[in-house]
Amino acid sequence: MKPWIIVLIVVAVLAALIAVLYFLGKKAQKKQAEQQEMLEANKQTVSMLIIDKKRMRLKDAGLPQMVLDQTPKLMRRSKLPIVKVKVGPQIMSLICDEKIFDSVPVKKEVKAVVSGIYVLSVRGLHGKIEMAPPKKKSRFRRALEAAQEKAGAKPVK
Repeated sequence: MKPWIIVLIVVAVLAALIAVLYFLGKKAQKKQAEQQEMLEANKQTVSMLIIDKKRMRLKDAGLPQMVLDQTPKLMRRSKLPIVKVKVGPQIMSLICDEKIFDSVPVKKEVKAVVSGIYVLSVRGLHGKIEMAPPKKKSRFRRALEAAQEKAGAKPVK
């Protein structure tokens, strides 16, 4: 076979692959928009006491069996941000939004916007919510920044 035929076949396969990925991406994006719209429609504000927060597997989180049955098999093994809260006299586990998980205070009473078992946002009930302290820098990062300071270059963030 001539080399240009092989190149032509590879280009055709890559074009087909890109087209399939494009349409799958559009479908996933549309599905995510529908889910976000449903969350916004069903949200409500609740006063709750945050007992604990952890990243844990779905089966270890203490969520209802119906939730475990509805999740895709690939998601069951991944770790999710879980918040254990007390709403009134009832203690329950809720799934927290990844964007706000670090700012959720532990052992504080908050007003949270909840949609089903999903916590969308958190506001402090008594005073402000303190942000989590910044993470410590690793030895490698500190050494890299020290070397860059000596060299007179801008530090990488």
